[in-house]
Amino acid sequence: MDIKEIQNLIKFVAKSGASEVKLEMEDVKITIKTGPGYTETTYVQAAPVAQVAPQVVATPVSQPITETAAPVTKTAENISNYITVKSPIIGTFYRKPSPDKPNFVEVGSEINAGDVLCVIEAMKLFNEIESEVSGKIVKILVDNASPVEFDQPLFLVDPS
Repeated sequence: MDIKEIQNLIKFVAKSGASEVKLEMEDVKITIKTGPGYTETTYVQAAPVAQVAPQVVATPVSQPITETAAPVTKTAENISNYITVKSPIIGTFYRKPSPDKPNFVEVGSEINAGDVLCVIEAMKLFNEIESEVSGKIVKILVDNASPVEFDQPLFLVDPS
């Protein structure tokens, strides 16, 4: 079972409303528990060499929207012209590739399709999130090192 299948399983369980799902195969055991206020995911895979099995606990938290240097005089009509870049996975949002590097993008940055906007850490893997559109970053909607949910808005992009 690869990481993409596990991520899809987590998304499915989160949307289904099930309180607990256990999946056991020859070399993989996955338990996903959900309830009011938390989602817990445990992933264990037998390794040929004696190693500690990785465990992941994802705790969804409602996120405050952070405005970063955007003009306050925007109208609803202008905002509707923006494209929202959403999180494709559950994980932790990071604006930088590492703590000593600069942010991938800032408000006002010009981006092209395929440019890396951020990384989301999920199950000890750092997934680069690339832009599907060209334009200019108008707002960054999530704080650095914050947990994000599947389909949560991350950026507003002006495609003009």
